[in-house]
Amino acid sequence: MKKALLLVVVLAAALAITYLLLHKDSSPAPAEKRDAPLTVAANSSAFTRSFNVLMEDYYRLSDAFVNWDTVAIRQNANKLAVSADSLRLNQLKGDTAIIETASNLTESIKGEIAGLNGETDIEQKRREFYMISDILYNLIRTVRYDGATVYHMECPMAFGDSSEAYWLSASSRVVNPYLGNKHPVYKAKMLDCGQVNDSIHFAIAQ
Repeated sequence: MKKALLLVVVLAAALAITYLLLHKDSSPAPAEKRDAPLTVAANSSAFTRSFNVLMEDYYRLSDAFVNWDTVAIRQNANKLAVSADSLRLNQLKGDTAIIETASNLTESIKGEIAGLNGETDIEQKRREFYMISDILYNLIRTVRYDGATVYHMECPMAFGDSSEAYWLSASSRVVNPYLGNKHPVYKAKMLDCGQVNDSIHFAIAQ
């Protein structure tokens, strides 16, 4: 009788151990801990205001190219140079490398504006405008400008049928400054030639 009871106990223990071993890996794994999203520090309001002025002057320069207005091109290029020189980089939130890069890009913009004013041919002025647009695009991404959405636009035939160029716009609507509304061949027919290549707005993560 005792041997039978002992055998029952041993069998029950064996079954219990077997059950635990078989079901050990079936329990749900603990939830993986995820890092909270990184937030981007906003630039100071003084810096953003100064960058807003820079963008407004750039957009006016772009409009002057749309209208083939060389007088307005010079006037607005000079205004853009002033706003670039007045950019409040001392209010920029970022490490030394970011501030130095932004400063170098700003100086490059002013250098290209001087080149633009030195050209007499409007097509060469447009090539300088392309360089200004490209540098400003890099500056926007460097300082993480979040004052407004900026659209990076592409023209597939800015300097000939197969030579592309880019510009910046406050709107996704295409108004092409490289072909404009007074082109000697196309007139205003190619004013809407182009497409949105990118859109930039560095919003603060919540």
